[in-house]
Amino acid sequence: MISLIVKVLRWLLKAGLVLAIAIALFAGFQQWRNSGNTALLTPPADSLRLATYNVHYISVRRETGAWSLGDWERRKTPLDLAFKTVDADAIGFQEMESFSRGDESQLNLTLDWLLENNPAYAAAAVGDPHIFPSTQPILYRTARLRLVDQGWFFFSQTPDVIYSRTFNGSFPAFASWAQFQDRTSGEMFRMVNLHTDYGSRTNRLSSVALVARRIAPWIARGEVVVLTGDLNARHGAQTIDILEEIGLTFANIAGSTYHFNHGANLFGAIDHIGFSSGVDLVAPAVVLRQKFAGEWPTDHYPVVVDMAFDR
Repeated sequence: MISLIVKVLRWLLKAGLVLAIAIALFAGFQQWRNSGNTALLTPPADSLRLATYNVHYISVRRETGAWSLGDWERRKTPLDLAFKTVDADAIGFQEMESFSRGDESQLNLTLDWLLENNPAYAAAAVGDPHIFPSTQPILYRTARLRLVDQGWFFFSQTPDVIYSRTFNGSFPAFASWAQFQDRTSGEMFRMVNLHTDYGSRTNRLSSVALVARRIAPWIARGEVVVLTGDLNARHGAQTIDILEEIGLTFANIAGSTYHFNHGANLFGAIDHIGFSSGVDLVAPAVVLRQKFAGEWPTDHYPVVVDMAFDR
């Protein structure tokens, strides 16, 4: 009996070793195929540079540890450097929240920090948190863009009720949007910025179906619509298909946009930029997979596209 137990243990040890090697090889292959850092070139003079960036919330009740106030002190300068490197005319942010209690906090350390250090920019899709959810702002270069209008809707059965729970009753999630006029060309466009549920596919699909219903009339009227956000879905997913069916085309983003806060590029892009007719990409999308000042500013990479109006 003892001899049999020893044999079984040896077999299990070998099987575990083989499995560990297989997992390591697969992870290495995924890291290789989803990495790479294309240089971000100077955009053509007549183009607009747009971007999306999930910057992760700050837990203001925690002094130390991941995503705490102390951690924010570590990553706030790298985040500002990332913002300056992207150099976008407009950039949609997700999870720009200083999380304490409830939904209506007036505190937004990340937003205040970036605006303080980048006076050429202003914030759209923000307002009094009692009437406008301000954790998904769109920062824009005021010399290039003029803010015309802004709004929001929640991923809920009651989308126009602020902070309403999602379709399955989980934490509130929403789309923010802003309408801009390009001061150079005079053209108008709407930028819709969203963050879908990472844990519930049903919630994701219901959320983007609502987004599609809300923005389809704008597209039908001939407006230019650009969608940015963390969709928690890869190319080819039904989440993307629903939005493509109403006339959005998504930039081809190769490799990872989420890296577990460790530069681990294990699966394809979940952060996306889509656009309706009326604009064209003038260069392939770029994902900035790099540290800034030797640190990861957040657990996502910024995604950048250069677009031009075609009418």
